[in-house]
Amino acid sequence: MNALRRIRRRREGRPATVLGAGLVSVGLLLPLLGSPAASAASVPAPLVRNPVAYVDPLIGTANGGNTYPGATMPFGMIGWSPTSTAGDQTNTAAANGYSYHTTRLRGFSLTHVNGAGCHPGAAGDVPIMPFVGDVDSSPTADTKDATYAANFSHADEKAEPGRYRVSLDSGVTTDLAVTKRAGVADFTFPQDRPANLLFRVSNSLNGSEDAHVDIDTARQKVTGWVETGAFCGRRANGGTPNNNRKSYYRLHFSATFDRPFSTVGTWHDGELNPGSISAGGGEGYLTGASRAGRGSGGYVSFDTSTDRVVHMRLGISYVSLAGAEENLRTEIAPAAGVEDVAQAGRRSWDQILRKVRVGGGDEDRLTAFYTALYHSLQQPNVISDRDGRYVGMDRKVHRLADGQAAQYSNFSGWDQYRAQIQLLALLQPRVAGDFAQSLYNFAQQNGGVWDRWVHVSGATHVMTGDPSAATLATFHAMGVRDFDVQGAFDSLYRQATVPHPSELSYAGCPGQCEGARPNLTAYKQLRYAPQDQCYCWGGAAETLEASVADTALAQWARQLGHEEEHRVLSERGGYWKNVFNPAATPDAGYIQARNADGSWVTPFDPASQHGFAQGSAATYLWMVPQDVQGLATAMGGREKAATRLDAFFHRPDGSWSVRGGDALRYDPTNEPGIHAPWLYNALGRPWKTQETVRQIVDTVYGTGPAGLPGNDDLGTMSAWYVFATLGIYPKAPGSGDLLLGTPVFPVAVIAAAGDRAEITIDAPQASRTTPYVRSVTLDGAPHASSWVDASLVRRGGSLSFVVSDRADTGWATDPGSLPR
Repeated sequence: MNALRRIRRRREGRPATVLGAGLVSVGLLLPLLGSPAASAASVPAPLVRNPVAYVDPLIGTANGGNTYPGATMPFGMIGWSPTSTAGDQTNTAAANGYSYHTTRLRGFSLTHVNGAGCHPGAAGDVPIMPFVGDVDSSPTADTKDATYAANFSHADEKAEPGRYRVSLDSGVTTDLAVTKRAGVADFTFPQDRPANLLFRVSNSLNGSEDAHVDIDTARQKVTGWVETGAFCGRRANGGTPNNNRKSYYRLHFSATFDRPFSTVGTWHDGELNPGSISAGGGEGYLTGASRAGRGSGGYVSFDTSTDRVVHMRLGISYVSLAGAEENLRTEIAPAAGVEDVAQAGRRSWDQILRKVRVGGGDEDRLTAFYTALYHSLQQPNVISDRDGRYVGMDRKVHRLADGQAAQYSNFSGWDQYRAQIQLLALLQPRVAGDFAQSLYNFAQQNGGVWDRWVHVSGATHVMTGDPSAATLATFHAMGVRDFDVQGAFDSLYRQATVPHPSELSYAGCPGQCEGARPNLTAYKQLRYAPQDQCYCWGGAAETLEASVADTALAQWARQLGHEEEHRVLSERGGYWKNVFNPAATPDAGYIQARNADGSWVTPFDPASQHGFAQGSAATYLWMVPQDVQGLATAMGGREKAATRLDAFFHRPDGSWSVRGGDALRYDPTNEPGIHAPWLYNALGRPWKTQETVRQIVDTVYGTGPAGLPGNDDLGTMSAWYVFATLGIYPKAPGSGDLLLGTPVFPVAVIAAAGDRAEITIDAPQASRTTPYVRSVTLDGAPHASSWVDASLVRRGGSLSFVVSDRADTGWATDPGSLPR
């Protein structure tokens, strides 16, 4: 029986599932009843009692989702999860260390980042491997993972929030549970075989610059650290190969055991040193033969003849060994075991997942929804210790700002600003405020530069645009205030208007250009990013990203009463028009890259990514969420724009094309176009948003390891699904307005947060066969628009939907009611 089935056997709240099925039946009867109101009198669906029971951490571990199944907490520092191997110790079977279809492991690593791409991902620090047998050679010399690794079956694996268990074919069972910064483990060894734990301190996913291990036999303790980083350092997204092959953090750990060590030893590169208690050395940041056979670690062995279960307690810190030990001491009681920590973790996850309680829906819907919410709320990740200290972007130790509860990191800005940060602001405004302050702290420590992809305390420069501007402006628009609002705005405005010396740096280009606003001087003069002088991934994409960021900052400026800044930024928010070529093809206009002399970059192909970043011209055509009416005008009006949008989601024969693989059509696996289904609302065809979103929800997302369309990108794709199934979606970065779709569940309650009251979303007829909206009421009053303003997310309220199996082509189509 697989892990998912075992979890389902224990689930509570099955009346919700049964009633969900009843609602489906009611939905099917709607045509016969003649009025959707007939089902509105049905018994309201009870809210799910234990959301945590519906989480399956294995969702997204195949199909390129790059999630990880191990033990972690909401916003936690530690993510204790398997590192799989396909026979190369310098690599792993999938980005982020775990591939569902690769059932061989070389350890359980202490840190992970949810859904990061750029194989082999990020972190995966200090794999700890339970090994049965004699340690008679250096584990680093086992370059093919033939000896010091083990197979397993998914039938012997169980993943749940805060806990991970697996039995290896070697006979060892590993059981892990965690708090935010610490964890406990039980390793159950065979009684009649040598029992060892290998600490592969240098074997982070991307390698390491240096590492060290110490074994204290008197205190039954193993300590150490790894100096690493290098996210995207192997490929640099096509840029300078070694730009990101650099270290930017050090992880410390301290592990203590319940019994003496029977033997100990260390290794360095190919040399094993039995009896040694200290070793060091990194692996470098190369891969394959260039790195194979390098590295260091230590091992400890145990007598399990009378007690097979070895207990380990472990703390981690990015600051110091003392910090790791203090984190362990303050977060896990001395007598607490795996079961105690796991139960506390489950309660913590249940509490945060209850921020959105839904009712009705079948079990697959509930599993997909609460797992998506689980993945959405894994990040940002705390990097400060319990005492408030953290290592900043300048590699110095800092303390939290006044009023700040934690320093957070892991910001995949180019991805997250489109959906994940809005969900964070809605459900966890205090965490969002601390995150905003954290990013501002980093910028202050980084010469005023806000990096677009922050990993731990490192600026990786990955991707394009200025997502910090869009992120903090969105936080403010949604009511988040727990950060230095004026200081952050001033800093971001300066970044947007004052050229930085890095603006003309080619380092890392195109995928990791270090300039946060590349060639800003030329951008301000030309009013677009020139492809031939871009210093960026692509001039057309950079112009669109800058336009989104500037519009978001402009709205923030107005909220702060800064009218001159609002005027300047609002004008720049329209610069996207300067890369719209109405004659790009004989038939239609497109966003197209331009050179500094004003000429268009040719030849032009809508299926090409030239001038863009991880998306085609056909996808980027729609990346103007802040000015959909302006985009429609450029295309010749809303009707023509809607017709072109139809062709983006459908093949010429009318069939759906929403699963990716066609450069001319919608790609659900990457971010530039994920908002596109919602654009129909502004084009006066909201029923097409409703049917398109439902098609994606039903066919692209799901349960099981392949249940995500692609990289989760630190919760972004999962947040898209959460919003889509609730029937709401962020209108544009820098805004708190929401676009309306169709709720999947008959009822949803978003808990009160900060100064906001709860938000209720009712759709009594909601089912798999009722994707269309017939009417909406907002706080009890009829609402004839396909959007609601930011007052709902700032103050709370109620949305009630009447839904149907048939499109209503009249609701919310009045030109005066369209999203602005």
